[in-house]
Amino acid sequence: MPADLLGRLLRGDRAALARAITLIDRRPLEAAAIDAVLAPHTGRAATVGLTGPPGAGKSTLVGSLLKSAVRRNDRVAVLALDPVSALTRGAVLGDRLRMEHTTADERVFVRSMTADNGAGGLALATPFAIRALDAAGWPWVLIETVGVGQTEFEIVEAATTTVVVLNPGAGDEVQAVKAGLLEMADIFVINKADREGTQATRLDLERTVSQLPPAAWRPPIIETVAAEDRGTDDVWAAIAAHRAHLVQTGAMARRQQRLLRLALRGLVSAQLEARIETTLKSAEFARMIDAVQAGSSDLNQAGAALLAGVLSR
Repeated sequence: MPADLLGRLLRGDRAALARAITLIDRRPLEAAAIDAVLAPHTGRAATVGLTGPPGAGKSTLVGSLLKSAVRRNDRVAVLALDPVSALTRGAVLGDRLRMEHTTADERVFVRSMTADNGAGGLALATPFAIRALDAAGWPWVLIETVGVGQTEFEIVEAATTTVVVLNPGAGDEVQAVKAGLLEMADIFVINKADREGTQATRLDLERTVSQLPPAAWRPPIIETVAAEDRGTDDVWAAIAAHRAHLVQTGAMARRQQRLLRLALRGLVSAQLEARIETTLKSAEFARMIDAVQAGSSDLNQAGAALLAGVLSR
């Protein structure tokens, strides 16, 4: 990547930032080289992950949060993780359409990225894109996930604050959240709170939160009607309070380390995957298959040999 492009990124050039994220997204194995240049300028941004079941209104909530931030003259960047099209393998960029009323504002930067189809819900490039936004001077980075519910644990590693968004009458969804993500949620939002069932959902969440182990931070439960920009100032207040809590208790640095672990794990996985793909096309792999078919070897032996070959490359 041209050094002058990264230099412009560090000076806050939006076009250079967009180009860098494109390179990170398309060439994830080269992301580490870009990150090596940007690393000394990272560690300042607070990252906020928004997750929850599909249909909870996460995109609308993010759009409303952006308007709230602009009213306060805050600068906010958004990474919208979009589902992958089965036909084109590209991202279905629906999220940006819901935020277009603020995307022209210089205090807002919105970028859609293709999400992985796995349970984690993030892409290999996501941690590196977050760090690029951090290096470019964006103090707040919102990450909106596709929304695969309780399996979406990677967002917790990527974000310093995790917001779980639910709808009224979401009894089954609350039960699903209890299966894992609840223990890692920092803020709960009941969106579309003008609908029937809001109070029942709040009571269910309150009972569930009361069963959590004692902790210095108890996840607040906030009601919003994001389509009408109601309640989002309260969400921002909770996010800011959680950030202050992390800084005061010294937990911010530990949470930022989780992003580094996520980036490193993804990078190593991608490198191993590339080596595996090369091995699968080799004559050596074909001989392994022939040996298994002939009965002179078995899948366990072939797998061990394949792993040894991959690790020795």
